[in-house]
Amino acid sequence: MMDFVLVGSLLVGALAAAGVMILVNELLPATPALGPALRRLHPDLPAVTSRSVAARRLLRRVPVPLESLALLGYTPGRYFRNLLGAAMFGLAVPVVIGFMLATSGRQLPGPVVAAGLAGSLAVAAFFAVLAHADIQFRARKIRREFRQVVAVYLSLVAMERGSGHGTVESLERAAEVGDGWVIRRIRETLLRARAHHRPPWDELTGLGHEIGVPELSDVGQIMQAAGQSGAQVNRTLLERAESLRDQIRTDALAKAEATTGKLEIPGAVLLFILAAFVIYPITQRVYIGIS
Repeated sequence: MMDFVLVGSLLVGALAAAGVMILVNELLPATPALGPALRRLHPDLPAVTSRSVAARRLLRRVPVPLESLALLGYTPGRYFRNLLGAAMFGLAVPVVIGFMLATSGRQLPGPVVAAGLAGSLAVAAFFAVLAHADIQFRARKIRREFRQVVAVYLSLVAMERGSGHGTVESLERAAEVGDGWVIRRIRETLLRARAHHRPPWDELTGLGHEIGVPELSDVGQIMQAAGQSGAQVNRTLLERAESLRDQIRTDALAKAEATTGKLEIPGAVLLFILAAFVIYPITQRVYIGIS
């Protein structure tokens, strides 16, 4: 029985070591890949390698949060590596505990070892789900920040249009204000549109669809009307900016109310504990007096 425990522990320990190696590889700085950089500059160039074809087939079968990955700057390959690393780490935790118990001289029965192996698989799946949830949580946080900057960007574009600048010039001049990462990404999108001789509103609309920020797509659609027909869109831009700010305030208020509701739970638990400390001596005295 001891040999079975040792062999099982060594086998899963090897898997745990592989997981640690994957985590270390993710933490080390990697060499910038030339392929993704070229695809950012030339998004219309198709990838024709067999590896990319296999990756596309896998993406069609497995649900991948592509919008969140594009917002975070992750590739699907990095997403799957994060899930694999988290799963390997989760797989290693129960195995390490079982190995420590086995090496300490404690005899583990067969059913316990089998349950531990099954539990390690469950923990691995749980850690993979946590890694996926972490990516989605960070994407939602960044998306909220993106929306706030887009609300300001709408107002800046309206001011540039009101100053008599053209449609393309208004978009570019408004993007030159500020140095945050959101403004830099909008500026890079406009620069790519100029380099490829494309309408900037099409690039902004495409970026909004890619990262899941429809408010940025609204900017592109509004400015498309101004660029194609010469319509005055100052009032439309200001109204859209105001409605977006109202939506942001509403979401922030709802989040604050939800957080306040959660804070009431510890207070209720503390009040229950204090009441138990007060009531318990009284009930004990009554019980002793009756007995």
